[in-house]
Amino acid sequence: MRGRFQESSLHDERLDTVVQHLLESNACQVLDLGCGGGELLQRLVKQGQFQRIIGIDIDEVSLGQARRVLGLDLLEVPGRIQVRYGSFEEADAQLHGFDAAALVETIEHIDPGRLSRVETAVFGGMRPGVVLVTTPNVEYNVLHGMPPGEKRHPDHRFEWSRARFRQWARGVAERNRYRVSFIDIGDYDPQYGSSTQMARFVAIASNENN
Repeated sequence: MRGRFQESSLHDERLDTVVQHLLESNACQVLDLGCGGGELLQRLVKQGQFQRIIGIDIDEVSLGQARRVLGLDLLEVPGRIQVRYGSFEEADAQLHGFDAAALVETIEHIDPGRLSRVETAVFGGMRPGVVLVTTPNVEYNVLHGMPPGEKRHPDHRFEWSRARFRQWARGVAERNRYRVSFIDIGDYDPQYGSSTQMARFVAIASNENN
């Protein structure tokens, strides 16, 4: 999230949690879908386990920032890490079959009516072995001192409760042959949960029963 309610410690914890789960998945090839200015990419490139890393985004300004912080030159032949223009609403054959993909604080910037396009492109077309999706937990907003109905960022199209996020994630998993589990990120409140919620999808092999 990029709004005024972002806490640097929570943001760092979110990124560190994603990296840790990617490491534990034994992924070697990783996609950062909606990479923004490259904050996750900077962490990924420090881990030797990740042999191929690609970040995509539709914001050219953010892509330029990511290239600068990563020391990438548009004129160079892409190496271990690549940053390029692209949308995770569109299936790209070149991005098919990666070990893992991360969508960190991105789905809430998509109109709900277009989430089916994201599902088709990512889980159906690209089909990474592991997919990590983080998004704000709207129930926690009260603990950020926010009035009802206010969103954490003006560009957020929605912010979901834990129940709504889990309903969506379980539907995606069932339709696309993934298993899904859920992780709380940030301080946990017994009533409101944590500020960030994460779904971890793991693809089911074609010869494997549910």
